[in-house]
Amino acid sequence: MSVPNPRYRCPLGRLQPKRTDPEAIKRDGWREDGILVISPDDERLDWVERELVKRIGERLYGCREARHG
Repeated sequence: MSVPNPRYRCPLGRLQPKRTDPEAIKRDGWREDGILVISPDDERLDWVERELVKRIGERLYGCREARHG
């Protein structure tokens, strides 16, 4: 007889917002906490803005690792 193992449910899970839309989470983070999440590959940015984001990221966190594949 196969009895499924019950999954452990973290008590902190109920405190997590139920949203799954990443753009809404990023927007709220900016508006509420002043946290800005930007991908240097975001197509909404022009070349100058993408380069600025890339340089800020490299200055604060170092160079990005090369992606394989």
